[in-house]
Formats: sequence, structure tokens, C-alpha cells
Amino acid sequence: MSNYIFGSSRRTDRIPRRFATGVPRTLNSEPYPSHMPSSSTGTVYLLDDELEMVKALTRLLRAKRFDVRGFVSVDAFLKAYSPQECACLVLDVAMPELDGLELQRRLTQQKIPLPIIFLTGCGDIPMSVRAIKAGATDFLTKPVDAAALVSAVRVALQVAGERRQTFAETEVLKTRLASLSAREREVMEHVVAGQLNKQIAADLGTGEQNIKLHRAHIMKKMGVVSLADLVRAAQRLGL
Repeated sequence: MSNYIFGSSRRTDRIPRRFATGVPRTLNSEPYPSHMPSSSTGTVYLLDDELEMVKALTRLLRAKRFDVRGFVSVDAFLKAYSPQECACLVLDVAMPELDGLELQRRLTQQKIPLPIIFLTGCGDIPMSVRAIKAGATDFLTKPVDAAALVSAVRVALQVAGERRQTFAETEVLKTRLASLSAREREVMEHVVAGQLNKQIAADLGTGEQNIKLHRAHIMKKMGVVSLADLVRAAQRLGL
């Protein structure tokens, strides 16, 4: 039995019987319902204008105990998607309302770090390079091997978890940075630039002892114990 789950020609491929059995006949624009408990962390969003493909992919991924939500329109997906979720998106490149690459660009503009796995029946190397450079985690061509897709989804959800953790850590650092006084912020910028206390004092027209006190306050407020930690925090904050 073939490991490929759908063909490359649009709107004419038949879904293998093992995926079609028991699948509702209609989907419209609503999310394909999920009732199977998930053993994987995060949600897999499927977005493709081909109803039968969404059905097949949904059944495949649920069989692997992923939490899956399927859509056939960009608008329905955007209304249902929550940026607070740990999730990834399996996305067809050739959507009629808004092509996949453009949707990726808009999500990036809105600072939504959603890992995307692109599917296409007519992709080329420049297209795949563009997608990967823009943050996609994988670019698969149809017909897609079931094992390859499952592996790609697992990787994408892991990336999603890492991105959420990074985002949360950055938000904490932003809060800590906001707690610094204007003078402490000024001193911190000199410290992470590699200047010694004596040099900072001369630049700011104050005593070295004052700089030492400011530096101690900065380390405490930023929640770091070493200069290296402070430098990494500053880099994370774009300072």
C-alpha cells in the first residue's frame, strides 16, 4: 500500500479508502471537528481549499494523535486561530483568496511566529527557498509521503514551543527593562557595550562609585548574575 496520501493534480485526486471511511461529506468553511485526545503538544491547523485533501490530512494526523483543525478558507482560519496557542500550520501554497506565501508574509508582519509547513503540487526551488527564508519549517511537494508529513509536523510543533518560550522570556525581560530608571538604562547601555566603570563614569560625568551602585541595581532588576547574562538579555531586547 502506498505511503502517499494525495496526488498532485488539483480537484481531481481521489482520497484512498482508508482515509475516506467515516469522514463527513461536507466541511464548508468551518473547522473540521476534533474529538480525539491529543498526545502531542500543540494544535495542527490545516488550510487548503481542497475539501478532500483537508479530510485526508485530518484523518492521517489524528491517527497519530495530533489535535487537528482543518479549514478550506483563509478567512475562516484567521477567525479561528489564536496567537496564544502553541500551534503550527500546514498550508497549501495555491489558495485562491490569498496565496500561501502572501499569508505567510502577513502573519510575519503581524509578528505571529506560526511555524508553517507548505504543501504544493507545483513548487519550484526559488519558491521553496523564499518560504524557508521567511520562516517556514518545511516545504513539501505533492504527493506527500505520510511519514514525511508527520515528521515535519512534529518538528514544527517543537519549533512552536521554542518560539513561545522565547517570546515569553523576552516579555519578562521587557518588563524588567521598563523597571530601570533613565540613569540605570543609560548605564546599562554603556556596560553591555563593554566599557569599564571608570570609562562610564567619565562619559556620564559622575563618580565611579555611583556607577558601581547603578550597576548593582541593574543586575538585580534585570534578574541576572553575570555580565554575560546581562549582555545576552540586552541582545534579546535589541539593545
